[in-house]
Amino acid sequence: MAARRVNVNVGVLGHIDSGKTALARALSTTASTAAFDKQPQSRERGITLDLGFSCFSVPLPARLRPPPGPGAGAEPEPAPRLQVTLVDCPGHASLIRTIIGGAQIIDLMMLVIDVTKGMQTQSAECLVIGQIACQKLVVVLNKTDLLPEGKRQAAIEKMTKKMQKTLESTKFRGAPIIPVAARPGGPDAPETEAPQGIPELIEVLTSQISIPMRDPSGPFLMSVDHCFSIKGQGTVMTGTILSGSVRLGDSVEIPALKVVRKVKSMQMFHTPVASATQGDRLGICVTQFDPKLLERGLVCAPESLHTLHAALISVEKIPYFRGPLQTKAKFHITVGHETVMGRAMFFSPAPDAFDLEPVLDAFDFSREYLFQEQYLCPGSAPTEADGGAADEKAGQASEGRCPRQQWALVEFEKPVTCPRLCLVIGSRLDADIHANTCRLAFHGVLLHGLEDKSYAESALPRLKVYKLKHKHGIVERVMDDGSVIGRALFKKETNIQLFVGLQVRLSTGEPGVIDSAFGQSGKFKVHIPGGLGPESKRILTPALKKRGRAGRGEAAKQEEAERSEPAQHVALSLSFKRYVFDTHKRMVQSP
Repeated sequence: MAARRVNVNVGVLGHIDSGKTALARALSTTASTAAFDKQPQSRERGITLDLGFSCFSVPLPARLRPPPGPGAGAEPEPAPRLQVTLVDCPGHASLIRTIIGGAQIIDLMMLVIDVTKGMQTQSAECLVIGQIACQKLVVVLNKTDLLPEGKRQAAIEKMTKKMQKTLESTKFRGAPIIPVAARPGGPDAPETEAPQGIPELIEVLTSQISIPMRDPSGPFLMSVDHCFSIKGQGTVMTGTILSGSVRLGDSVEIPALKVVRKVKSMQMFHTPVASATQGDRLGICVTQFDPKLLERGLVCAPESLHTLHAALISVEKIPYFRGPLQTKAKFHITVGHETVMGRAMFFSPAPDAFDLEPVLDAFDFSREYLFQEQYLCPGSAPTEADGGAADEKAGQASEGRCPRQQWALVEFEKPVTCPRLCLVIGSRLDADIHANTCRLAFHGVLLHGLEDKSYAESALPRLKVYKLKHKHGIVERVMDDGSVIGRALFKKETNIQLFVGLQVRLSTGEPGVIDSAFGQSGKFKVHIPGGLGPESKRILTPALKKRGRAGRGEAAKQEEAERSEPAQHVALSLSFKRYVFDTHKRMVQSP
């Protein structure tokens, strides 16, 4: 009877030339079909260009073994093994898409640091990705053999303290830091040079690993990273199972190509298997499928995945990203395992709901949301400006308050195929890769996908995102106790008829209703249902009396003088909501 194997995926991430592939080679006993830079381009350039997979196994630690069942002991089973699958990610800045894809299938991350250089730009980006996608970290200080022997221990201790300080402000505070020399003497050294520190690293990895919950139920979904043909057998797709399980004879779909095929055979690291479940590293063999059609992508249970043109996602800004996240800005959007260009529109809860508990697994279309010109951060929340007719800025958080949850509508330039609740990362990969800046801007979870190509007409009107509009004007004169004439609220060309019936408020407290336009210059008549109060009369009546006693010519001069003088006046304010996706562009006021 074969020993039971429990698989855990460990990512090997770090800056280019930190020795990741050499470390994976030193740790591994079994290489997969895609390990150790097998691609010709990788060998030619001397760098990792794609994800590499290999593994080693150790006895399953007692702390990870389930308690024996009631019938245990009749026939002793072989001791179960812990299989550690190493996911070797490229370190070059231009391959960040591949790194993000790799990070989503790992349970623990090894951050490889060149001990002679310390943290570098891509090391920092890998650490950010790890914080988003991973729960546990082990830091490996590689290339210790390059340190002068007399000063080696002091240099290792110094770098260990530096790394501890770097991790202090992350969720990986206190993570183990292990010195190794994966390839003493460098790539050109003879193979006889034994790696240093590997047994200690395996011991630390084994102590840090916990077995994630693996759920065999639910639809089968696998992230494919390599595809190739075997003569006389068929086409093999290798990857990691993200959810569900698969058995021999099952039908699987390649959703990007709308192709369904039957599983002919399966292997895990050259060992034939009849079934596999979430978290397993697997090769699936199918027939009558050209491997050139799928370099990487998703394979799933038939009709379980959908192609999206846009999505509603929860959003969290990555604190290391410099600059604001602006609505209408374009980002490289990594959705699941695809990266496409997309445009984001940010929005928040209505101000009275800023403190509500975040909802992490669904989007509520029955609620109202407040449009934001940019993602709101502490200390950078825009405030509403004061002004005249031009003040139509969207209402944002007041007093710098920030909501506990924010969202974005992301519209993709090309459709993407992905599962619901998958990880989304927004980046600016067009930024200078030599600049010492974080290119990862935000991350979140896909809560609701929009499948209809005409989603702008069919789906977006359901999304109740509004802009708060504020307009300010002044009372020009009193007509009688129950009505006044206002100005400076609208431009001359504004169709005031659209605003008739909307409520306004006088700075002296009285509510009013826009009754009609008054003339052709943007003035308007306001009905005051409760009549003008004493304060309004005190401010407005003297002007009225003076005009009453003056001749017509003098009254005109008087009116002109009053306009130019900064005399006390009664202001008018108009506030309303306008829903971004309302096709009728209605103006709505809260009761």
